[in-house]
Amino acid sequence: MEHNHEGHSHGHAPQITSLNKAFIIGIVLNLTYVLVQIIIGLRINSLSLLSDAGHNFLDVAGLALAMLAFKLSKSKATAKYTYGQKKASILISLLNAVILLISIGAIGYEAIFRFQNPQPLPGVTIAIIAAIGIVINGVSAFMFFRDKDRDINVKAAFLHLASDALVSLGLVVGGLIIYYTHLYWIDPLLSLIICTVIIVSTWNLLKDSLRLSLDGVPESIDLEKVKAAVMKTDGVKGFHHVHVWAISTSQNALTGHVVVSGEFSNIQIGTLKNKIKHELEHLNIQHATLETEVEECENGDCTESPG
Repeated sequence: MEHNHEGHSHGHAPQITSLNKAFIIGIVLNLTYVLVQIIIGLRINSLSLLSDAGHNFLDVAGLALAMLAFKLSKSKATAKYTYGQKKASILISLLNAVILLISIGAIGYEAIFRFQNPQPLPGVTIAIIAAIGIVINGVSAFMFFRDKDRDINVKAAFLHLASDALVSLGLVVGGLIIYYTHLYWIDPLLSLIICTVIIVSTWNLLKDSLRLSLDGVPESIDLEKVKAAVMKTDGVKGFHHVHVWAISTSQNALTGHVVVSGEFSNIQIGTLKNKIKHELEHLNIQHATLETEVEECENGDCTESPG
């Protein structure tokens, strides 16, 4: 049985080159906004601004984790970590999803509390501060929008920022309604509506992260399509024992047994493997380990045997 393992990549799958600048800008802008919210919230005794500041601080931590994950996904192989530390990016995406759910839970708890204990609030001040948050979070989220479907940690960063923008929008609307109507229960109602919207995307992020953590087939990979692509390759008689998993949030691996014609030489088998790996790269599989089995035919009766 011949064993061959090559981790070559010709860049057929979309790759993210660099997002360090986007992460740094997002962290600095949002951390500054958190400080502004805390200062103003304490000055006007606004529970909504202070709770939103706590939520935003969690999201800043989430951005920092996502940036760390992005760096780890580019780590090189070592003697102890033959895939580098790429797997850490998946664990961080799972942690980020949990942080998002905790953050949403905190918003929901504060909203219920404010339903029971509505407090007079300076609506205009809240609306102005929240409007600043829409701009900051909107700009930050836009920097991640293009790459959000290419890496689950980038998606987490985008969801953090987009959720903050939605919460800020709710605060603006609530602040204006409060100013004109003095209906203070509007603020927690909008918070609960926003939580419901955000939790749908966050739940999907949690499921994706958990699946990758358990070495499940990544969402972007169609296993049947992978098998069909290999079987269409000239010289392939069978393909089985197939396993596909993620080694990071942006790179995938495959192992499988390829059955080839007994007439193939070792050179032809090597060429065939390279051709298969080239096709797999088009299907977003960057690392493929292929073992070969030779199809033996005697009197027209073909069977598979180790090659």
